[in-house]
Amino acid sequence: MATAYHDELDPLLGRKNLVEGGVSYHDITEAVATPIEVPNSRWWIAFLISLSMLGVLGVALGYLFWMGTGIWGLNNPIAWGWAIVNFVFWVGIGHAGTLISAVLFLFRQKWRTSINRASEAMTIFAVICALLFPTVHAGRPWVLYWSLPLPNQMSMWPNFRSPLLWDVFAVSTYFTVSLLFWYVGLIPDLATMRDRAKTPMRRFAYGLFALGWRGSTRHWLHYEKAYMILAGLATPLVLSVHTIVSFDFAVSQLPGWHTTIFPPYFVAGAIFSGFAMVLTLLVPLRAWFKLGHLITIKHLENMAKIILLTGTMVGYAYAMEFFIAWYSGNPYESYAFTNRLFGDYWWAYWTMVSCNVITPQFIWFKAIRRSPLALFVLSIFVNIGMWFERFVITVTSLHHDFLPSSWDYYSPTVWDVATLVGSFGLFFTLFCIFVRFLPMLAIAEVKSVLPQADPHYHAPHHAPTSGKEHH
Repeated sequence: MATAYHDELDPLLGRKNLVEGGVSYHDITEAVATPIEVPNSRWWIAFLISLSMLGVLGVALGYLFWMGTGIWGLNNPIAWGWAIVNFVFWVGIGHAGTLISAVLFLFRQKWRTSINRASEAMTIFAVICALLFPTVHAGRPWVLYWSLPLPNQMSMWPNFRSPLLWDVFAVSTYFTVSLLFWYVGLIPDLATMRDRAKTPMRRFAYGLFALGWRGSTRHWLHYEKAYMILAGLATPLVLSVHTIVSFDFAVSQLPGWHTTIFPPYFVAGAIFSGFAMVLTLLVPLRAWFKLGHLITIKHLENMAKIILLTGTMVGYAYAMEFFIAWYSGNPYESYAFTNRLFGDYWWAYWTMVSCNVITPQFIWFKAIRRSPLALFVLSIFVNIGMWFERFVITVTSLHHDFLPSSWDYYSPTVWDVATLVGSFGLFFTLFCIFVRFLPMLAIAEVKSVLPQADPHYHAPHHAPTSGKEHH
C-alpha cells in the first residue's frame, strides 16, 4: 500500500495537494511509465487517424509543389490566404507551453508540474506546423535560402526592416529555446526510463539522451541552474514572438491592420488559444491513461481560469478596435470594421465573437470549470474561434481595400482545406509519437510536490508503508 495522508489539505504545506489518492513516489513512476511500456489500443486508434491526416498533407504539398500556389483560393487583393491564417494560428497554439513551463516556473506555481511536459511538447510541434506555412506560401521553397542573409548567386539580400524577416528570427529562436527547455527537463525522466528499460535498444536510446544522469547532488545542482537560465530566456519570448507576428499586420497602412492594439491583443489571444489546446489534449489523455490522480480537477480548473482571463482580454480588444476606428474619424478605418460586422464575411466575424467572447463566460460557473467534458467542449470552440479570428483579420481587411475596382471575394479550395487538415495530422502524429516514447508527465517534478518531498514531512505512524517510497 502507498503512504496514506489527507488528500485535501496538507498540514505542513498549508495548501491543497496537487496529487490525489495518497500515492507514493513509486506509484507516480508506474503511472507515467506504463503508457510507454505497455501499448494502448486507444493510442493506436489516435495514431492511425493522425497518420491518415498526415498523408493528406503529403498529397496536398506534393500537388502544391507540382502546380504552384495557384491551386489555393488566392486572388488579386487577397494574396494572404489560409496559409498565413494557419501560420498565425499555430504560432499562437505554441504559447501556452512556454507560459506554463517558464513563466509559471519563475513565479513558483507548483500546479504546473503535471501539465508542463505535454505543454512543452505541444509548443514544439505547433511551431513546426507554423513554420511549414510561410515556407510553402513563399512559392518556391527549394530556393528559400535566398531569404537568409547569405551571399547567393542572385545577389539578393533580405530587407532587415521587414517584420516578415523578424518573424524568421523570432520564431526560430523561440523554437530553439523551447526545444532546449523541453529536453533539459526530460533528462531526469529519461534516466528513469533507461533504468526501467527491458530491451538493449531502449536502454541504449534512453541512456544516450539521459547524458549519463545518475541523480547525484552535483547533477541536480547543474540541472536546476540550467533550467532556471532557460526559463529566464524563454519568458521574454512569450511576449516577443507573437508581438512580432502582429507586426506583420500592424506596421502596414491597410485599414483593419494598422492598429497599435495588435501586439498585446495577439499575445493575449495566443495564450488563450494555447491553453485551450492544452485542455483539448490533456482531457482525453487523462481519461485514456487513467491519470486523473496526477492531472487533477485543480489543474483543469486553473487552466480554465486563465482561459477566462485571456478571453476577457481578447473581448476587450475587439471592443477597443471598434472604438478606435470610430474615435479616429478615419472613414476607411470605420468602413473596414463596419464591413467585418455586416459585410460579405459577417458569418466569420460573428462565429469568432461567439466562440471567443461568449463561450469563455461559461467558465464563471464552478460546475463548468470543474467538469472535464465541459472544458473539453469549450476548448474546441475556443480553438475554432481563434482560427476564425485570424481569418477575419487577414481576409476581411484585404478583400475590400482602397480600390473598389480590385475588390474580390475569397473562397478556399479543396487544397486549402486539405493543407489545414494535414497540418493537424502532422501535429497529432508528432504528439502521439511523443506520448508513446517519452514520459508525458514530468516524473521528477510531480514527485517534488508530494508531501513526502517536504523535508519536514513525517508519515503518519498509523499508516502502513510499502517500502517503495524512497525508490
